[in-house]
Amino acid sequence: MRAAVIIPAAGRGLRMGKNINKQYLPLSGKPLLAHTLCACIDSQFFSAIVVVVTPGEEELFRRDVLLPWLPQDKITIVTGGKERQDSVYNGLRALSAETDLVCIHDGARPLVRTSLFGSCLCMAEQHGAAITAVPVKDTIKIVADNQVMSTPPRETLWAVQTPQAFRFNLLLSVYRRALSENYYATDDAALLEHYGYTVRVVPGDYENIKVTTAEDLVVAETLLRGRQHADRDRL
Repeated sequence: MRAAVIIPAAGRGLRMGKNINKQYLPLSGKPLLAHTLCACIDSQFFSAIVVVVTPGEEELFRRDVLLPWLPQDKITIVTGGKERQDSVYNGLRALSAETDLVCIHDGARPLVRTSLFGSCLCMAEQHGAAITAVPVKDTIKIVADNQVMSTPPRETLWAVQTPQAFRFNLLLSVYRRALSENYYATDDAALLEHYGYTVRVVPGDYENIKVTTAEDLVVAETLLRGRQHADRDRL
């Protein structure tokens, strides 16, 4: 099966409180986005890797991420759209029609383990659509106007991550339908859910955090340092 991965990296990262897109912030000596892309390359699952960058940041990506850290022949750069969904669609249109499976993985999840790509792709190959997710640890409340409305059973609640994987033709057709209806969803799986498709769940990884705030960057640095120490101890 021919698989590709699309890395949406076109967000502004306003919650980070920095004057630079969070994807380019340093993490253990190299840009956060470089860690994410290295994991995609190291997995050896993908014949195509598409990075969707913020309009106007194409040269910044080439200068700070691609040229110093990555093999240039492995990466295709695509310009993002207004919303994340528009950006992913731009990435889908850049892929070969011969693509069988496609993964979508957040550029801001640099700690993804390569095995997650394999598990997600395998499930998508069998069932059409798959996401990674972990059970929530906290009790969740439904709140309106500062008042608790209900408490859903915790055992039914999972925190969704990426990668998410799909049969390419299925995801592309759903994106085109959503575009024609001007329908936007919070993630790729939600698009399929909206149109009645079943999405399977693959157990994720609590360390596969999305770096959104400055505190997340500190946590990611700590987790990455721990992995590096563990790798050295095994040598």
